Amino acid sequence: MNGLDFPAVSPVIFTIGPLAVRWYSMAYLFGILIGWFLLTRNVRKNALALTKENIEDLVFYITLGVILGGRLGYGQETYLRHPLQIFAVWHGGMSFHGGIAGVILALWYFSRKIKYPFLGLTDLVVLYAPIGIFLGRLANFVNDELWGRPADVPWAVKFPNSGYVPRHPSQLYEALTEGLLMFLILNWLWRYKSVRSRTGTVSAVFAILYAVFRMSMEQFRQPDAQLGFFFGHVTMGQMLSLPLLIAGLAVLWAKLRPSRSRSA
Repeated sequence: MNGLDFPAVSPVIFTIGPLAVRWYSMAYLFGILIGWFLLTRNVRKNALALTKENIEDLVFYITLGVILGGRLGYGQETYLRHPLQIFAVWHGGMSFHGGIAGVILALWYFSRKIKYPFLGLTDLVVLYAPIGIFLGRLANFVNDELWGRPADVPWAVKFPNSGYVPRHPSQLYEALTEGLLMFLILNWLWRYKSVRSRTGTVSAVFAILYAVFRMSMEQFRQPDAQLGFFFGHVTMGQMLSLPLLIAGLAVLWAKLRPSRSRSA
């Protein structure tokens, strides 16, 4: 059988008594810590009107939004019956689109609380969100989950949980596109003052890029067994990404269109 053997990497980094520290939970932790560091440096460099306390609270609300939104979006019925399991992220099971919804609500509330522009906060957050996506997709690969569709490409991987059938390593595809590539594009745009001054532009580009990359990568990813395909070949990930794409395009159009006074 063709295909590369799945690397012998344990999903558990180390154990301390009954506690198992997993790559999956560490991916979220390191993503938050790295994003926190870069966000703080960005605020100082560009003299943004956010205090150290504001940044600390912002990170807290983002973390809460990611966990609550991501977990409820993945298994609402289970977590409503067992609320404390929402915070057991080391067991896996996170919905990215649910996480986005949770973060948007958290940022909306926090922006009103500190009287800071909502889109100004989202612009900052989306700059570093791809770090978490990148690390999370790598953790999905190590966990032998969310693998791709059967393939005969030279780099196809034989995942043990899929019966050693050679498959696209779609987790790595998503890590490179939704994670690394999107991080580079967004932070390149942020370097230009003309982009930063149009609050919400970077957020719109993030929504567009993520939707396009996710919808494209879904062509290689095996849909969830409990969901399968819709309309013959459309996945849930593609359907959930479509509203994100439309919203991103609408915001970008509103931000880049000439003003009436300028066009008159």
